[in-house]
Amino acid sequence: MNWIWDIRSRDGAMNGLEFARCLTAGGFDRVLVHAAPAHASVEIRTDDGGVVARGDVDRTGEYSPMTLLAHEGGTFRRSEIWPTDELYGLPVLLPGGEVGVLTHWAHAEDRTWWRWSVEFSNHTGRPADWAPAGQPVQR
Repeated sequence: MNWIWDIRSRDGAMNGLEFARCLTAGGFDRVLVHAAPAHASVEIRTDDGGVVARGDVDRTGEYSPMTLLAHEGGTFRRSEIWPTDELYGLPVLLPGGEVGVLTHWAHAEDRTWWRWSVEFSNHTGRPADWAPAGQPVQR
């Protein structure tokens, strides 16, 4: 079953502003979010509308271009991170709603620059839990 990730910034307007609405295969306990808002609400729903998890996730440390969201028993844990190769294969949720898979990350020791690669794939009809053959994906 597919999951729909809704991320809203709580930093604007009366009800916040939509940051991303992303579709992934189901069962991902962890995802990366690029340029995540400092104050966000996250909700995961199944294709048929059932709520998997929802909650508020606020940045507690310094800004990082990547945020790791871990889904644990209906709640979320948020970490501002600088990815390492052990996170390759995780989905990356991008502002606006695209989803890719992290394939590479490099950054300067002083974190003044970073370079990264994300692989994108798609399928018509949104089949549940689809992934292209040979794409290394982590759950």
